[in-house]
Amino acid sequence: MSRVDPITLEVIRNGLSSIADEMALIIMRSAYSPVVRDIMDYSTGLCDPQGRIIAQGLTLPIQLCSFPRVMRFLKERFGGDMAPGDIFITNDPYGSGGQHLPDVYVLKPIFHQGALAGFAATVAHHTDLGGIVPGSVAIYATEIQQEGLRIPLMKLHEAGRPNASLLALIESNTRQPVEVLGDLRAQIAACTIAERGLAALVERYGAGFPAYVEALHDHAEAMMRETIRELPNGVYVGEDFLDGLGENPTPIRIRATVTIADDTIDIDFSGTSDQVAASINCPISLPESAAFTAIRCLSHRDIPNCDGYLKPITVRAPEGCLLNPVFPAACGARGVVGYRVFDTIMQALAKVVPERAIAGSEGGPYLMAAGGTYQGRQFVLNEMLVGTWGARADRDGIEGISNPAANISNQPIEMIEAEMPVEVVRYGFVADSGGPGRNRGGLAFVREFRFLQDMGFNLRGDRRDHPPFGIEGGSTGAPSAHVLISSDGGEHLLPAMPMHAFTARAGEVFRLVGAGGGGFGDAFAREPARVLADVVEEKVSVAGAARDYGVVVDPATLSIDQSATRALRAGATQGAAE
Repeated sequence: MSRVDPITLEVIRNGLSSIADEMALIIMRSAYSPVVRDIMDYSTGLCDPQGRIIAQGLTLPIQLCSFPRVMRFLKERFGGDMAPGDIFITNDPYGSGGQHLPDVYVLKPIFHQGALAGFAATVAHHTDLGGIVPGSVAIYATEIQQEGLRIPLMKLHEAGRPNASLLALIESNTRQPVEVLGDLRAQIAACTIAERGLAALVERYGAGFPAYVEALHDHAEAMMRETIRELPNGVYVGEDFLDGLGENPTPIRIRATVTIADDTIDIDFSGTSDQVAASINCPISLPESAAFTAIRCLSHRDIPNCDGYLKPITVRAPEGCLLNPVFPAACGARGVVGYRVFDTIMQALAKVVPERAIAGSEGGPYLMAAGGTYQGRQFVLNEMLVGTWGARADRDGIEGISNPAANISNQPIEMIEAEMPVEVVRYGFVADSGGPGRNRGGLAFVREFRFLQDMGFNLRGDRRDHPPFGIEGGSTGAPSAHVLISSDGGEHLLPAMPMHAFTARAGEVFRLVGAGGGGFGDAFAREPARVLADVVEEKVSVAGAARDYGVVVDPATLSIDQSATRALRAGATQGAAE
């Protein structure tokens, strides 16, 4: 830091962040598919000439930390074969450091005056890349070859010339060629904008620019080490479970041993279940990203989003386990596992710094993918529904917002209904679903879809048998549910992780209910006025206020019966003591 001016360093840091954010805006405004344009399942970043992250867009935490691993493969294979105008592409989880086949990486080396100045990096979830189901995410796939087109790390453009053969191959292997090629062009456009922006920064700061980049890495590392030093040394274990697969599921363990030693943290996933014959296997770059995100959440400092803050954190998972599968394990539905990694680490950290931890959230995006032919053209509906946080020491869980480890959005109803033979007939929150606590967990969401024609669909959910955990005496959130409602009103509960697709008939309704967030602290210590406010807002029912919080509310006047509340709480306290 002695070699650089701190004010200039901050200007450069914000300049780099602005470029990464502009990349994100370019993709959002240029993309064709709802998955990228509306759900915003994509990420952007800038890397230095060594392939280290120097800036990240305000996009998905669980994708962003995969860039370093992909960049290592790129540097190893093409380090001596890069030229201005080259653009690289891959989606390979095993040969290139990716996460699953729908996530396509588009990477562009950036040159200034003939020298490599850095890289623009993008990744986007493409709506369909072939495979056995529309959307390319079949939880019942058993090997990656069933999941779609696997693109090794290769040149999409060479010296400015598009690889027409590769583009034709991609076009021929997707159910949504217009959307997929359009989203690729959006990624390329974002890289072009980044090229201009980074070149301008390098031009402005000249030969001193690399020193500032190194200082940025060092500054981020120092700030993260300072954060870790505030935590008590020790070994802390968190354990959580996925519900399991099929009609008779067996729980699948995720175990995290978090070792804090002075200014370093080691996260070891030994004891996690082995990889499975389904597509929830999670390539290591996603658990790494989830782990880095969880530790980053502990800090109250404005740490630069660059490689430096990753250095004090190590992440390990045994080869062949669920979090580090070996080829050819299927991994299309791996996202649910990454979010559970985040929750498991939070559970471990809650034992030592509960005031900084987040109780269990909804479990990550709930997937419902459907497809068929509509108005003479194939369609794919990819729903990735999020919406609930667990509570924290100083506030209730947030609802109507993306999972803490994500940064995505639910699709607008109008866009679904305008483009597909599906009607959304219900969308809202579920009363009494947030885990009771001194601070209440966020409410679960519910969304119902009426199918206007026969179509196939498949699901990925969780948090039914193992609902989101509470912290410091807080209760679990309400469990999730998948329900298919026939045209005569009969309801059929579907598995959380079914090992087959379903066929919906015209007029049937699918109800998806997420899990509620876990609570924080003793629910009977929640101020009665806050419970009443929840009743007024229909977040908690009158019965739920009495049952879960010991607060008696008069339903006619919506006022608290103070004497009945004191008696109810006193009785509960006496019963607990006995």
